[in-house]
Amino acid sequence: MTSTMMSSANGMAPPAYTVTARVLHWLTAVLVLIMIPVGVIIAYEWGGAWQERLYNLHKAVGAVLIPIIIVRLIYRLTHPPAPLAADIPALQRFVAHANHWALYILLLIQPFLGWIATSAYPAPVSVFGLFNMPQIWPANRALSDQLFALHRAVGIALAVLVAMHVGGALYHHFIRRDRVLMRMITGG
Repeated sequence: MTSTMMSSANGMAPPAYTVTARVLHWLTAVLVLIMIPVGVIIAYEWGGAWQERLYNLHKAVGAVLIPIIIVRLIYRLTHPPAPLAADIPALQRFVAHANHWALYILLLIQPFLGWIATSAYPAPVSVFGLFNMPQIWPANRALSDQLFALHRAVGIALAVLVAMHVGGALYHHFIRRDRVLMRMITGG
């Protein structure tokens, strides 16, 4: 008997998000919330003596995000969450789903853009000094510049989507006082 069937048989609703989904979500959230300000600092060269270290941190965390996002996307496709409550208006449901899928798509694209741009620069992508990611594009400084510009634009779009996502969760928690945020914190 599956855990969903046991939960239903016990009269308890299955969790909206499994423990695995929640761990992948919060791990992604922490890493993305590190990447956004570090990305802004390095883009505007505000890092001073820390600039090179911040570049290396940004590249290393980006490399770590690649398998996390791939696993998270596969898990999400194979383990869909429980639907949102029926009393949530259709437009809010649509915006929530569109925001989630836009986040997944951009989170999948963004680290690859950075990796290709860095390879074309050419510069190494060291993963916390443990190993270097392979160069996946031949040296091409003009292409690198264009891809870094696109990487910045996608970063801005991600920051906007993250702000919408967090704002929506806080709206549901503090204004509507429903369980939308708690679904990702406690599962139910």
